[in-house]
Amino acid sequence: MAETHDEVDRIVTAWQRERPDLSFTPLQVLSRIGRLSRHLERARRSAFTRSKLESWEFDVLSALRRAGEPFTLSPKQLLTQTLVSSGTMTNRIDRLVSRGLVERRTDPNDGRGILVVMTPTGQAQVDAAITRLVDAEAELLAGLSIDDQRTLAGLLRRLMLDFDEV
Repeated sequence: MAETHDEVDRIVTAWQRERPDLSFTPLQVLSRIGRLSRHLERARRSAFTRSKLESWEFDVLSALRRAGEPFTLSPKQLLTQTLVSSGTMTNRIDRLVSRGLVERRTDPNDGRGILVVMTPTGQAQVDAAITRLVDAEAELLAGLSIDDQRTLAGLLRRLMLDFDEV
């Protein structure tokens, strides 16, 4: 099979010609990740738009969906999972309530606390969005075998361990 070249190869070749004193291996890896990230962002935006959700709405609803029945989390738990400020989360919950995607309920274990509960409408929309997202992401990876996808996932996981706090 003939080897093919992408835009990153052309960029790196030009830099190697101009700056042979530098190693461009990081650029070869991270430029491709950056370009793939832009393709992924477009695919995600499309999947969410087709499901009538904004990206941030998907983030909140998917956190609730992943929590399992009864699809309920405290605002603090949502903050932890979505990495936004308290004020931002309050605003997001308000907007989701106004769209009928979540409800606020008093925490039965703490009368002063509230819980955010996903509605059936919210569940239907997030389920449609995740189905569309998984399909779109599978299409982006269609050029790789399942074994190659697993290998790539493992390598990226190793790289991310240095950045993620688990």
